[in-house]
Formats: sequence, C-alpha cells, structure tokens
Amino acid sequence: MISDEELYRQYLSGDETGLEELMKKYGNPLTLYINGYLHDVHEAEDLMIEVFSYLFAKRPHIRDGGFRAYLYKAARHMALRHKSIRRHHFCLDDLTKEPEGGKLVDEVIRTKERNQILHLCMGELNPDYREALYLTYFEGMSYRQVAEVMGKSVKQITNIMYRGKERLRGLLEREGITNAES
Repeated sequence: MISDEELYRQYLSGDETGLEELMKKYGNPLTLYINGYLHDVHEAEDLMIEVFSYLFAKRPHIRDGGFRAYLYKAARHMALRHKSIRRHHFCLDDLTKEPEGGKLVDEVIRTKERNQILHLCMGELNPDYREALYLTYFEGMSYRQVAEVMGKSVKQITNIMYRGKERLRGLLEREGITNAES
C-alpha cells in the first residue's frame, strides 16, 4: 500500500492519481472533523475542498509520516478561522453509522443507546478533551499527531487524554455504563 506521503509526492510530480487517492481517503473523515466545529455539513464539505486546494496550491514540504497531521491541522485552522471569534463546540452527532445487516434487533438497540449515551457524555466534556479523544480514538492518530493538530506539546496531550478519559469514565458510570458491561 502506498503511503500518504508517496501519494502526495506523486501529485507534486504531476500525476493527478495521488490527489484523487488522498481525497478519496480523507474527504469524508475530514468533512466530519470540520463539521464538529461548524455544525453545518455543507459548509464543512466546502472547507474540506478548500483545505485540499490550499494544500495542493501551496505545495508545502511535509515530513515523512506527517501528512495526516498536517491535513487535520490545516482543516482545524480553517474551521476556526471560518467560525471567527465564536468559541468552538465539537459535535459528534454525525458519526453514527447504520448497523450491519446480521445484528440482532436488541443488540442494535443496545448499541444505539450506548452510542447516544457516549455522544451525550462526550458533549459534556471540555472541548480540548473531546477533540483529543476524537482524534485519538475515532481518527486513530498518535499523541504526537494530535499534539501537532491541536498546537500543543505531546506532554500536554498526554495530560489532556488522561484527564479526558477519567472525566468520560465518570460521566459514563453516572449513566450506568461500566467496564463490566463493555
């Protein structure tokens, strides 16, 4: 499998396939990420295209292993700039997926209830905790990448993740979800 950086270099050398592959891979997740700031999926789609436009127009040098973090950092800055001065609130409402065909009805209901409780509890978290947890668990980013996206040190992200998980655990337990049920 070709790395993101190789696809980016492929585009820079004149092969449009690299751009197409990167947009296929990151278009939807990036739109959902931006929508967490804007709460308007149509605006988020427009900004996602602007992020790619900026990236491919400016052609910045991106170190190996840093493409994904660079892309999300650019998206974050554009979303925050788009919102201007208003304080950002990250929303996870659009992340629910349709269940697979073979699941039992009560399992689907239980899963939907847990997802709703998780989203409710995530909504109560400090925005930094919520964003760090989202980037780590939903986007699969490392602490280093999250630090780069959020403009913080790895040590700060480590602390934010610890506090965020502790706070989320308390909120989930308050709602009746414990480790034993997981």
